[in-house]
Amino acid sequence: MNMIFLLKGLFLGIVEGITEFIPVSSTGHLILAGDFLGFGGEKAKVFEVFIQLGAILSVVWLYRERIFGGIKGFQTRKESRSFAINIIIAFLPAAFIGLLAHKAIKAYLFNPITVAVALVAGGLAILLIERMDHRSHVKEVADITLKQAVAVGLAQCLSLFPGVSRSGATIMGGLLTGFDRRVSVEFSFFLAIPTMIAATGYDLLSNMHALSLSDIPLFSVGFITSFFSALIVIKSFLRYVSRHDFSGFAYYRIGFGLFILAFYWHRGWKF
Repeated sequence: MNMIFLLKGLFLGIVEGITEFIPVSSTGHLILAGDFLGFGGEKAKVFEVFIQLGAILSVVWLYRERIFGGIKGFQTRKESRSFAINIIIAFLPAAFIGLLAHKAIKAYLFNPITVAVALVAGGLAILLIERMDHRSHVKEVADITLKQAVAVGLAQCLSLFPGVSRSGATIMGGLLTGFDRRVSVEFSFFLAIPTMIAATGYDLLSNMHALSLSDIPLFSVGFITSFFSALIVIKSFLRYVSRHDFSGFAYYRIGFGLFILAFYWHRGWKF
């Protein structure tokens, strides 16, 4: 495997780590970056999903005490059981729909134009939600009700459309159901763990035929860089949301989406 290929993996790993947990769509950015780098095909799609696992493990590492404490206290603490059940319930809608529509989504929606349209539409939606009157009555993740978990889980289904953003859909869904900003972000982080592990496992099992031992260096580079870049972004993002709303991300999405549409229009929509 040549160095240019590894550098592409390095770059895509950084893109994944930076974008996975902020509301700008990591999948959308990976599709666009992969198209720009000429990194496509079945192997590239599996790689883009696999490196998301590196970013997800950064959440597991940062919240390891809470996660393993919750596992230990599952049988004895009602709070731990309630939180685990909420995560499972919120995970199921997107898992069910994703399983049914996985092939169609990959075949018809994984392209720069649909991503660009979703970026713009999602940006406008964030601006609209931010201008609503939010009454935040959920101040701790442990206070989330089953009904609210279902609502966030349904919101996550929107992220099956590339460019919408899993974190964006769940964070905005949390705000609409009464979470304060930090709770909405943290619940989105925790919900990402089963969601992305399931997506990664499914894609790897479905596409093992497209992989070989020679792919290990590429996948390792992408995995490691996504893990460490995500660590930095998660900490910075939590500090950011304690002082700001999400409008800045909305303007970025709209501007970037319009730029992508103009770029591919100039190219004659060839991708």
